Amino acid sequence: MPKLSDKPLLEVRTAKIRDIPAIIKLTQRVYPEEGPYLPGTIRGQINAFPEGQFVAVYDGQIVGYAATLQLAEKQIFKQHTWENITGAGYGSLHNAKGEWLYGVEVCVDPGRQRNRIGRRLYEARQRLCEELWLKGIAFGGRLPGYRRNKKDYPRASQYFQAVVDREVRDPVASFQMKLGFEPELLLRNYHPDDKASGGHAALMVWRNPRYDEEDEARPAHKRSRETVRVTTVQLEARRFADADAFFTHMEYFADVAADYGSDFVVFPELFTLMLLSSEPEQPPHEAILRLTEYTPQFIERMQQMALKYNINIIGGSHPTITEDEDIQNVCYVFLRDGTVHAQEKMHPTPDERDYWGIVGGDSVDVIDTDCGPVGVMICYDSEFPEVARRLADQGARIMFVPYCTDTRQGHLRVKYCCQARTIENQCYVVTSGITGNLANVDNLDINYAHSSIFTPSDMPFARDGIAAEASENVEMVVVADLNVSTLQWARSQGAVRNLRDRRFDLYRIRWKDGG
Repeated sequence: MPKLSDKPLLEVRTAKIRDIPAIIKLTQRVYPEEGPYLPGTIRGQINAFPEGQFVAVYDGQIVGYAATLQLAEKQIFKQHTWENITGAGYGSLHNAKGEWLYGVEVCVDPGRQRNRIGRRLYEARQRLCEELWLKGIAFGGRLPGYRRNKKDYPRASQYFQAVVDREVRDPVASFQMKLGFEPELLLRNYHPDDKASGGHAALMVWRNPRYDEEDEARPAHKRSRETVRVTTVQLEARRFADADAFFTHMEYFADVAADYGSDFVVFPELFTLMLLSSEPEQPPHEAILRLTEYTPQFIERMQQMALKYNINIIGGSHPTITEDEDIQNVCYVFLRDGTVHAQEKMHPTPDERDYWGIVGGDSVDVIDTDCGPVGVMICYDSEFPEVARRLADQGARIMFVPYCTDTRQGHLRVKYCCQARTIENQCYVVTSGITGNLANVDNLDINYAHSSIFTPSDMPFARDGIAAEASENVEMVVVADLNVSTLQWARSQGAVRNLRDRRFDLYRIRWKDGG
């Protein structure tokens, strides 16, 4: 008897972050002329709606991918473009209360099209639609037969009607009609780069046969993410007898935050400079080199805290000599499962460059946590809107800003910019600053802080866009509950919808790494 495989040869499952490189290679094979998807785009899709992204895996290789959003009916059944309705493909308009699934993409490896992979991906969407008790599925379907039949049907509307009446067979639309989808509307200029379709598309619709709005057994919509509790620590700069005393003090705050049931605790930028308070004062460059020697101990101790207190720690920032032998200002994020992430400060301030020789980081990306993806912007980074926009497009709903400012003016720059980021990206921003004076540590001699937890400015949020704030220049902690589902409402139904209303036809941000 031949050996039976205990693993499926072909399976369809939800896409994971680790699948991104393989998905990109797939899109390279599928779209050799248009170019592949960008890593940040796929990450944004998965983070926005994890249940709605599917991959087909054949013998361990990803050979198909389907991306999906959940949207409100009124968004779908009117003229729209692919870029506008999908947020340029990032999925930032996903609405957990929407009544419909919307297809962003389906692509299949050209060498595997005989395995009905496309059909399997469509069926996975239909099962999800039924599980979520939604009205149906819609998407803008290509009409590649239009170019070949343009002589007989000079106008796109004529060709569309011919497809509806089944007078002509379109290689894509007719296949989708066999799967139970029906063309309901010609979407003009849906995807201008699709030359074969004349840039147009057909709004293809499949209605869930099990949907009954009056059915009392209809399950309530699940929230895509639960409420996240955050604690921000406003620290006072002080002398410590040794490193153990410093870490004991930080552990106190981790313990307090955990006692309050917080998911995250946030420390300020450069708070590890206090490790130098027990040593003789040194010239700036020598002091920063000495501080980098604490890096292994800092990582080990903070990692132990995260595990011990079952809390995710945003570890302020700590100067580190990185692999390229530059000194960089790095925020280490210690997750409660023991994993450690590092986010470099992208934009060193003039003082950091001149006094300490700190160099800017190389990349900024979201960090995946058990509360969803989060972003980190270290102080000055928050004053550059491109950084927050990249993080929002990648799926971050909460952004953490450890900061260290010497004067009130410096603090206000951070504050005003962070509040602007909440409005631009319809997200939460949590700041953590350092206060007090430490005369024997260079660049930590005076400090000003007024740590806050900021929200968008709209009806469901705090009146002033501030969920909670510390008293000025006092060591204390501030706790707030942040409902991520409310952000989804604001993005789809708010008084303003900044992410949705971007003019992708006029401008966009393109990072060098393709994100």
